[in-house]
Amino acid sequence: MAGDQLNVLNALDVAKTQWYHFTAIIVAGMGFFTDAYDLFCISLVTKLLGRIYYHVDGAAKPGNLPPNVSAAVNGVAFVGTLTGQLFFGWLGDKLGRKKVYGMTLMVMVICSIASGLSFGNKPKSVMTTLCFFRFWLGFGIGGDYPLSATIMSEYANKKTRGAFIAAVFAMQGFGILTGGIFAIIIAAIFEAKFPAPAYQVDALASTVPQADYVWRIILMVGALPAAMTYYSRSKMPETARYTALVAKDAKLAASNMSKVLQVEIEAEHQRVEEISRDQSRQFGLFSKEFMKRHGLHLLGTTSTWFLLDIAFYSQNLFQKDIFSAIGWIPPAQTMNAIQEVFKIARAQTLIALCSTVPGYWFTVAFIDVIGRFAIQMMGFFFMTVFMFALAIPYDHWTHKDNRIGFVVMYSLTFFFANFGPNATTFVVPAEIFPARFRSTCHGISAASGKLGAMVGAFGFLYLAQSPDKNKTEHGYPPGIGVKNSLLVLGFVNLLGMVFTLLVPESRGKSLEEMSGEHENNDKSSSSNNQNSTVSAA
Repeated sequence: MAGDQLNVLNALDVAKTQWYHFTAIIVAGMGFFTDAYDLFCISLVTKLLGRIYYHVDGAAKPGNLPPNVSAAVNGVAFVGTLTGQLFFGWLGDKLGRKKVYGMTLMVMVICSIASGLSFGNKPKSVMTTLCFFRFWLGFGIGGDYPLSATIMSEYANKKTRGAFIAAVFAMQGFGILTGGIFAIIIAAIFEAKFPAPAYQVDALASTVPQADYVWRIILMVGALPAAMTYYSRSKMPETARYTALVAKDAKLAASNMSKVLQVEIEAEHQRVEEISRDQSRQFGLFSKEFMKRHGLHLLGTTSTWFLLDIAFYSQNLFQKDIFSAIGWIPPAQTMNAIQEVFKIARAQTLIALCSTVPGYWFTVAFIDVIGRFAIQMMGFFFMTVFMFALAIPYDHWTHKDNRIGFVVMYSLTFFFANFGPNATTFVVPAEIFPARFRSTCHGISAASGKLGAMVGAFGFLYLAQSPDKNKTEHGYPPGIGVKNSLLVLGFVNLLGMVFTLLVPESRGKSLEEMSGEHENNDKSSSSNNQNSTVSAA
């Protein structure tokens, strides 16, 4: 197949792993580090926001965000992310990966800082400001999904491409970990400097005025890693696949990659013109031909990402129960506001360290050995098994003596999410679609995932409420209970296995082989050769 390919693309496919590969992983990965920090750090401070802005005099327990405010604060970034994935995914195919890449980073930097600011000090004005800037923060984060995946896939060689794209995604784990560690440090400093009694001792004094700085600092620091990589992103050349196959500039593609690979590459103007002439007759996105060639692939990538994120983001269902059950987070009234931030951050950091981070890096290690399909199928299989194992004997797990077993099963579920579909659903859409649709199709797949995240995070929050209206959390209607919710999630993972059958294996193949662009190039060359023969005759 190498003979049918442009020299510049073949040079990238067969290149040995070099320093520029690691530079690309770091530059793209720091974006994902920031994405994870910004998206997940809000869960560290929502309890604190409730104590500061929704305190009720004489209440037995500290103030909590009302359900609609909690849903808005936690969910508005998801809505922004979904919008950004679709918009920047499309823009990445129209203007080029590099031009749009810097835009997303600047939006993230500005909105991270602005998230910690607020107009006024009344609950409504603070929450409105926070939600406004977190929507636009999510918008910038959304752009990072299709662009980082596409840039890394187009820079990588075909032998280790899966590991490189997965390594970019795995930086999420470090972002979550860093968010937890930073929150622990800030909470410890403020607790030492401004000690306060527990809520049950003195409700009003348990939340010191300085606690208002804690959540702002935690949110605003998310701007730093993004700002640090802006210069590096601006210096990255446009990918050769976009330059040659979409922008049709053979000279620039060869020149850019010659510098990157440090080898001389021929420009091949004639070949690019042939491809260009052929592409002028090619199908558009969502055309009949596109649906015939890639319709099932797009259904596979969107449905699996949607189903995965329902299960992945539903972890909020029982996370607080687990943390309380094993004593990581004592009852809220036994702590002051800053101690609660410390305990929540410590618990999330331990989960990230033991379950989340290892799962990501297992994928990096094995994705080019056993393939994307096998890892995704295996991940969904074990998530199904563990969800059913938690759900069917749920009453058994609620007894105090069995709670450690519940935590182990819970951790394994999310280990296999990360050593499984959470990573592969990010990798595959960047490999199987034509260059001119690659960023758009990845954005559509990722947006489908974020839709699933909203269902998992908020739909199941309501669904998991007790059927007995006297036992529901304040402000929530009765639901189907945690046991039945876990059974539903088991079936969701089972569906994930079914839809994985639509996703092709891309291990060891070039992007052009996977997308069918080889086939188009072959037809173009063959038709040109026939025309030459006819003319000569």
